[in-house]
Amino acid sequence: MASTTTTNVTTTNNNNGTSHSKGLVLTFGEMLIDFVPTISGVSLADAPGFLKAPGGAPANVAIAVARMGGAAGFAGKLGADEFGWMLAGILKENGVNVEGVCFDEAARTALAFVTLKADGERQFMFYRNPSADMLLRPDELNLDLIRKAKIFHYGSISLIVEPCRSAHLKAMEEAKAAGALLSYDPNLRLPLWPSPEEARTKIMSIWDKAEVIKVSDNELEFLTGNSDIGDATAMSLWHPNLKLLLVTLGDHGCRYYTKTFKGSVEAFKVKAVDTTGAGDSFIGALLSKIVDDQSIIEDEPRLRQAVKFANACGAITTTKKGAIPALPTEAETMEFIKNNS
Repeated sequence: MASTTTTNVTTTNNNNGTSHSKGLVLTFGEMLIDFVPTISGVSLADAPGFLKAPGGAPANVAIAVARMGGAAGFAGKLGADEFGWMLAGILKENGVNVEGVCFDEAARTALAFVTLKADGERQFMFYRNPSADMLLRPDELNLDLIRKAKIFHYGSISLIVEPCRSAHLKAMEEAKAAGALLSYDPNLRLPLWPSPEEARTKIMSIWDKAEVIKVSDNELEFLTGNSDIGDATAMSLWHPNLKLLLVTLGDHGCRYYTKTFKGSVEAFKVKAVDTTGAGDSFIGALLSKIVDDQSIIEDEPRLRQAVKFANACGAITTTKKGAIPALPTEAETMEFIKNNS
């Protein structure tokens, strides 16, 4: 594995998490470049061209929170290359704190080529061997920033290999010790894992730490091995530390489970162009609603409103190509809900 030297990046445009009165949502993990075909329904080999789009689920979530007017930060590692500098710039342009970002002088920023089917669903081919995000070390973490987070959100891709896995576990531990709410979206990408069995084992290895968990219907089936994705299957993933379990069902909406109640909220009907980032938009919107008032989780009418809002954000995101360009603002989302209720 390549040896690495790193430098930290800071921002002077008041995106340091202290200029906001709102609580900080800090996301951890990968940021990369998605190359999305200019037309849908063709293989990568047959695509006539690609649009370059910034992506990576944790980064998408951070920008989704910032678009809502919230305080957001991203912690991870990028290559010290043109794509890495571009991605850091996009975070800053969108009002995301980048004090947790560092750069690797030897490894490149990750790339993903995304095949869009005619219905907007996706298949991925990744270039990471290794990419900079995989090489983040525990000693490179900005612990001061992590300890400021009111919500610490992460996925599972950062669990695949060392040293990033150890950095992930250390960051979780520090955030929790400082009082953060831990939020987990596994964001299953099987092509990145050595085997489905290892993916399932490592995803579940930190399951009982999270207090908010969001899974898709496909992830629920994968993690439980049960094709019946009803309430009983969802509740088989419940653990004592969990406060809110969300199961997103695409155009069928979302189910929610708490310690005392459960229910579902219908989806908004849209013409999907590209589903990339829809789940990230959903969870970012929801976290922005609960970061400063976690009692919403225990109040079903208010939680339903928050989930409805998050569903709207996810729906809007599917109507454009690419994740980050498609993430809506709060005003756009409220207008969408008004026009579709």
